[in-house]
Amino acid sequence: MFKSLLTNHPLVNILFTVVLVMGALSFHSLPREQDPEINFNWVMVETVLPGASAEDVEELVTGPLEDAIRNVQDIRWVISNTRENSSSILIRFRDLSESMFDKRVNDVRREVQNKANDELPEEATDPYILEVTTSSGFPTAMVVVEGQADDEQLRQQARIIKEDLERIAGVDAVISIGLQDPELHVEFSPRELAARGLVATDIADSLRQSFADTFAGKTRVAGTEWLVRVEGTTTSPEVLSKYQLAPQSRPNNKIALNEVAEIKRGREEATQLVSFGGRPAVALSVIKIPYSNTLDLVERVADYIEQKNAQVKSFGINLVLADDQTSQTRSALSIMQNNAALGLGLVLVMCWLFLGIRIAAMVTLGIVFSIAGTLWVLDFTGNTLNVSVLLGIVIVLGMLVDDAVVVVEAIYYRLQRGMRGLDAAIDALREVGRPVTSAVSTTMAAFLPLMLLPGIVGNFMFVIPFVVTVGLAVSLVEAFWILPSHVISMGSKDRGQGHNAATAAKRDRRTRWTHLIRLKYTKMLCYVMRRPVRFLAAGGLAFMLALSAVAMGMIQMNFFVADSLRLFYVNVDMPSEAPLEETLRQSVQVEQEVLKYLEPEEIRAVTVNAGIKFTDAERLYGDQYGQVQVSLAPATGDSRRVSEIIDSMREPLMKLPIDGLVSFQEMTGGPPTSKPVSVKVRSDDFDELRRASDAMINIVKNIPGTRDVVDNDVPGRQELVLDLDYKAIRNAGLTPGHVARLLRLHLDGEVVAFMRDRGEKVELRVRGLDRGRQDVSSVLDDTIALPGGGA
Repeated sequence: MFKSLLTNHPLVNILFTVVLVMGALSFHSLPREQDPEINFNWVMVETVLPGASAEDVEELVTGPLEDAIRNVQDIRWVISNTRENSSSILIRFRDLSESMFDKRVNDVRREVQNKANDELPEEATDPYILEVTTSSGFPTAMVVVEGQADDEQLRQQARIIKEDLERIAGVDAVISIGLQDPELHVEFSPRELAARGLVATDIADSLRQSFADTFAGKTRVAGTEWLVRVEGTTTSPEVLSKYQLAPQSRPNNKIALNEVAEIKRGREEATQLVSFGGRPAVALSVIKIPYSNTLDLVERVADYIEQKNAQVKSFGINLVLADDQTSQTRSALSIMQNNAALGLGLVLVMCWLFLGIRIAAMVTLGIVFSIAGTLWVLDFTGNTLNVSVLLGIVIVLGMLVDDAVVVVEAIYYRLQRGMRGLDAAIDALREVGRPVTSAVSTTMAAFLPLMLLPGIVGNFMFVIPFVVTVGLAVSLVEAFWILPSHVISMGSKDRGQGHNAATAAKRDRRTRWTHLIRLKYTKMLCYVMRRPVRFLAAGGLAFMLALSAVAMGMIQMNFFVADSLRLFYVNVDMPSEAPLEETLRQSVQVEQEVLKYLEPEEIRAVTVNAGIKFTDAERLYGDQYGQVQVSLAPATGDSRRVSEIIDSMREPLMKLPIDGLVSFQEMTGGPPTSKPVSVKVRSDDFDELRRASDAMINIVKNIPGTRDVVDNDVPGRQELVLDLDYKAIRNAGLTPGHVARLLRLHLDGEVVAFMRDRGEKVELRVRGLDRGRQDVSSVLDDTIALPGGGA
């Protein structure tokens, strides 16, 4: 049966062609990305409670959500970070199958949503649940929409652009920074309300009851049906200003809304601000769908930006692709592909020198067959073409050469001695089949355990041994069947055509110079074998030197050492009481200093964010966070490294006369990593904990070689805590709940209704006029009307 397989040349040729074609198609269809698609089994739960202190968020949001998450199984650990306005919970699951992990994520969504509906404050946003993967962990592209001013034109265009980007094929989500939702503001005057015997709750309750569209139903008129609805909402401040207040407490008071309040279109209070080139902007982070082609996606985004700029130029709007990591991806893929092609070319040359052009071509085509088969399997199993895959192909390339060369050399040796092609192939396989199989099996056994490594490192390394193992398995099929069949076919043609004088002369020359090489090698081998002690000692010394280098730390240990991305952040951590606008102003000041230490050809884009801070593991929110994002142009031969650029500006930026603390953050590829040294300090007493952490920071800063030493302890803002005087409240005819609600209406206000305007949700907010307070106690100076009369 084996003889029939070797001599069935049509079957071999068909299989060979099919594998090559499918491999080529797979190579062109495999999605390109830098890292393999990995789900870290991490889930992030983020919730925002506007205006709340860290203690309130911990008690009202983080605590209840942690209680809900405890009901979910297979959780390894949970880390929560509570800050002013926001709660962030990171959940790390055990190593689970994909289906089981999806089930656990659904469990988290269900438990969190149930807890949010039952216990979280109404003011809290719906918890945002994010699965952390290589696709969602870092944006594929950053698009900046800059305008002439921070006005409605910029906001409207940014919203439209965000929706357009979300519709591009391959985009999973677009996260906006600096894009506020629209609102219709009713800003009342406490003095005017009190003069008319009204309070803020009268406006809020009256609008909540009447500011709504009512669908009355349908009626039949003359054989036709009509729908009846009452239109009670409007987006026009002029129309709303004529609204007549009719408070339940004073139904006879008919007062127009514009007599006691100013009505205007506005936006929600900004929680993040963006500046690009000194102009207001909105930043849009594009997250790709898992297993989608990064290079194609960024090309589509770039094409959209080019087309959109032509449309919005007249509005003073400009789109900029501020950052994308396709240059690193293209470079890494190109290097790996070139290395593989170079290795293949060297195989062809070396085999031609020793075995002739036709044998060399067969060996090279056999390697191509093995690589094509591997790519076909990768495509079939849903992998992508990334650096790890190409690294596995480069590693296995030399092993594929070994199989093919050993088999073809054994057959070639017998053909030179006059054996027929089929007999030479069978005899050669009988001789080298077991050794080749043993060698391949040994290599597989060495790589297969790497597929069983746990954790994130194991997930990243899985694809490398997988590629090596598949490549070796395909190479056995090629070496034991495809290659011998081709040699037999070639031998049959040679016998039919004979050999001419030129061919014989080439063979004789090759025989002579290979014989010379064998003689030289034999002499060197004999020289070494006659002095075993000397050369064993030399080899042992080299081995000991290598071990010493590792033990002395001369060789650093890093499973996934990677060059820095052409991107880094300059963090500006302001005092906790700093307003958002001041954080942006001082961050822009840092940006101007950063630009002094960048060459024009190095700059791709520099963006300033305030109110948000990107770290290695999470996003931090707060008015005190500023960040300068520096995106560099693709590296060339003489480009400075990112670390060199940072070192050139580190000391000057540290000396800037600003209130914020400046630090730097380099971004690298590969799996997510924390800082080289991370120390956790625990205590039940927060004051003691802060003293200990401050002492630890001072100790670490004095260690030579340390830099960017920071902690995640952020003091909260100053608070004015009010205690209610229940007796005075009762004597005034009020209730404690009513007083607390009035205080909120006079400050942040309440959202009492909402409407839709051109497909966009617009909330109606009632709040007091902003009078620019100079003293925090002035919040108690507003006059309110009492139920029994007076104020």
